[in-house]
Amino acid sequence: MDNQFPFSGLISPNRFLPVQETVLSQDNFSDSAMAGKGIKILNWNVAKNNNTSKWANDFYQIVENHQPDLICFQEIELNKNTQKILALEAMGWRFAPNFIDFYYNTYCGILTASKVHPVTSRAILTPEFEPVTNTPKVSLISEYPLKETGQTLLVVNTHAINFVNLHKFKSQLQKLEAVLGDRREPLILCGDFNTWSQGRFNLLKLMANRLNLIPVQFSRQDQAKLKTFLGSPPLDHIFYRGLTPKVQTAKVLDKLYSSDHKPMVVELALVV
Repeated sequence: MDNQFPFSGLISPNRFLPVQETVLSQDNFSDSAMAGKGIKILNWNVAKNNNTSKWANDFYQIVENHQPDLICFQEIELNKNTQKILALEAMGWRFAPNFIDFYYNTYCGILTASKVHPVTSRAILTPEFEPVTNTPKVSLISEYPLKETGQTLLVVNTHAINFVNLHKFKSQLQKLEAVLGDRREPLILCGDFNTWSQGRFNLLKLMANRLNLIPVQFSRQDQAKLKTFLGSPPLDHIFYRGLTPKVQTAKVLDKLYSSDHKPMVVELALVV
């Protein structure tokens, strides 16, 4: 990724500026293919706190204890400080912004990091905007080669649109499903889906069923740690197909306070 960010040439009367569909990158990858025998996944909405020392301490603690192979962040701010924090040994990343915050001179969006160079990466923005900020939400689809089978693994990192009616939420899912519907390879779909109502959650489950996706199951104790809204279903989810969770690896991490969302971890193995 270019070290220079194009803020100086942009003029807007508003704080937030939507961006076009694009993928930024840091190519610090060490492996050419992903080992399907065990893929450790971290999914976490960091709530734009990733430029704080508190968040950095939480993140390094997670990396040390769980050694994720695949990291999916939502609501991450990308600037030069972020590049330093994410300069993990042998990991690169793809980043899909949905807007620029002029106040902090930073991109905001979602980021997928791994040890393996993706074959392809694609950002998908919602045509609808959220109120107040007048910005879209974004999904990032990355495709990784698998060592064992020669197949590829699709990884979809998503932040679902919020503060809009059910029709606009459904529209985002439909656009994503239109891209994924004809694909048959192993797939991981994770992110913050903002399923704060039963209606939203039902639409997500229906899409997952049509794509033959299975939700990662957490223990009742861990499930209770996930962010909800007034007794709603959880907002954050991990789905999979063509893979199977390793026993007792699905955890929701607590004692971390840099975000109001708790990190989710699980290890998935390729079904061969």
